[in-house]
Amino acid sequence: MKAVIQRVHSASVCVEGSVVGQIQKGLLVYLGVAEQDGPEQISWLTDKIANLRIFDASLTEKTSKSVQDIAGAVLVISQFTLLADTRKGRRPSFSGAARPDRAKGLYEDFVVELGRLVPVETGVFAADMQVESVNDGPFTLLLEHPMAAI
Repeated sequence: MKAVIQRVHSASVCVEGSVVGQIQKGLLVYLGVAEQDGPEQISWLTDKIANLRIFDASLTEKTSKSVQDIAGAVLVISQFTLLADTRKGRRPSFSGAARPDRAKGLYEDFVVELGRLVPVETGVFAADMQVESVNDGPFTLLLEHPMAAI
């Protein structure tokens, strides 16, 4: 699993002109599910996201609070393009991404597990979505389960 995480003042996602997910202060997470992913990757990534200390406690104390500590929320957007392989040619290959039926199940499991730790909103899996955010910082991280690199 790969996740791009952005610290945001606010974020929302629309499908066919209607808002389907919206948060105020918290994290915008783009999640890519790989073919080899499973429960271990979900547990590791949800714990990491909920507990990353990337929020300011005060003007003098930098990044000492997690999204849980600030009572923030997370907007999760499925993003299979994070698994793109662009090493050859000019057209990305997505062969490392999980098949849609498998990816959807793992994405939903991820949302449920993360929702046990923090409030979660989502987009619509495999839909054409328009995402808006007010990035805070900007502060953006790429997280990947350690076993994915092997």
